[in-house]
Amino acid sequence: MIRVDSQLIHSEVVKPVLNLLAAAEYEGANAEFLKAFDHYRKGDTKECLNECLKAFESTMKAICNKRSWAFKPTDTASALIDVCLKNDLIPALMQSHIGGVRSALESGIPTVRNRLSGHGQGTRVVDVPPHYASYMLHLTATTIQFLVESESALK
Repeated sequence: MIRVDSQLIHSEVVKPVLNLLAAAEYEGANAEFLKAFDHYRKGDTKECLNECLKAFESTMKAICNKRSWAFKPTDTASALIDVCLKNDLIPALMQSHIGGVRSALESGIPTVRNRLSGHGQGTRVVDVPPHYASYMLHLTATTIQFLVESESALK
């Protein structure tokens, strides 16, 4: 069961991503993405963010495996983004925009997760508001959709 907060985003982004992740090579990313929705539905927003980042990283690892691009299994989002960009996953027509794309990929899902749920919270409890988790779910969905469709378009 997936919580639907926006019918438009759900039909235009979430459903297509779920269809893309149904392919065997994205099994890990699909499981993590579905877990993110489950955590969100239950109100466990920190775990939702963690699973979003895992799904994003697993998608890039699956693309690297599919394309036989060298990477380490322990690579984090930043290193995986490097591999994808060095192998021209982002279409050539967007190369002048690549700095912005790279910045968006690095500062979106990984940064929000790291700052709000990925590391020890310290002396005060860190609360992740539901709208942050909703935003990250949808950002993760649209980013995964872009990466998988970009991979499919490669020759």
